[in-house]
Amino acid sequence: VGGTLFSKNFSPLRLRVFGGTEPFFKKVPRRKVLEVFVGSMRRKVYQSILAYCFIFPFLIIFIFFLLYPIFYSFYLSFHEVTVFSDWYDPFGDMEFVGLANYFYFLGDVEFWFSLGITLIYGLLTIPLGIFLSLVLALLLSSKLRFRNFFRSAYFLPNVLDLLVVGIIWTLIFSPHYGLLDRWMGRVGIRVFSDGVLSDPWTCLPVIALAMVLKGLGFGMVLFLGAIQNIPSTLYEAAEIDGANSWQRFRYITLPLVRPVILFMVITGTIASLTAFAEVYAMTSNTGGPTVEFLGKTVRAANLAGYFLYTYFAEGFYGKAAAFSFLLWAVAMVISYVNVRFLYRGGR
Repeated sequence: VGGTLFSKNFSPLRLRVFGGTEPFFKKVPRRKVLEVFVGSMRRKVYQSILAYCFIFPFLIIFIFFLLYPIFYSFYLSFHEVTVFSDWYDPFGDMEFVGLANYFYFLGDVEFWFSLGITLIYGLLTIPLGIFLSLVLALLLSSKLRFRNFFRSAYFLPNVLDLLVVGIIWTLIFSPHYGLLDRWMGRVGIRVFSDGVLSDPWTCLPVIALAMVLKGLGFGMVLFLGAIQNIPSTLYEAAEIDGANSWQRFRYITLPLVRPVILFMVITGTIASLTAFAEVYAMTSNTGGPTVEFLGKTVRAANLAGYFLYTYFAEGFYGKAAAFSFLLWAVAMVISYVNVRFLYRGGR
């Protein structure tokens, strides 16, 4: 730091830092400059230390309960680890197998079937959930009577646990005594004698429908926030120019809620790849009715998340860890494609 602060480029502002009213280009003692500099650095260091003190508890929890398990699972994915491994000497009893666990799934028919029906499940839940959430948001953003009541009512199922919602829908779809079966019986419809959850063609769509209806409130709130932040002057200007309701929605509302759509696509993709509780509850922990796929008997609702759970439940921890990282890779690829597609469509 120099002893003289002088530049013709500075305007003659008053240097209030030094308690005077002299111009900025006046000679300033070296000692005062150093005092101000050191004081400023001390304040910054103090603020940094204070900020780290506030986030330190979270960092401890993050390191021990999230970061360490991720690296440890990645380590397990290269080893043969079962329930019979010596857990008192876990590192010494593990057998290093390299990429064998990964290649095991790449050659497994059930793995590809699980990914395929997970893709179908995502195609059923994500577009339908976004569409219905947007429709609800558009309806409840208007000057509708009791709209606050309807907003709360539609959001309430999102608060409930997935397992609870799955059990409720299982009771609704149950044959002989479920509400759906009784209503269909009153109008003379008897299509599924064993219930829709026992049919391999309807089991997965029914689970998807239940999860879409559960998550409508969350998407509705996101779209409501985005729609209410759109300036009304845009709609007024479009109306003056002769734009009808569809044109205002297409050229104003839809482009401005695109970030919400992107967020819901990515979170919906992750939810589809990790779907477990709904399958566990609505299929009584069976994975749904059996079907034949390439000569192998598989379960009709054996989604990727539930398939991963079965390997953990059976004690194949190394294979389960490898499968989880394969799912992570699939989620990253799908999310990247979604981001590129939606952003390109928005330009």
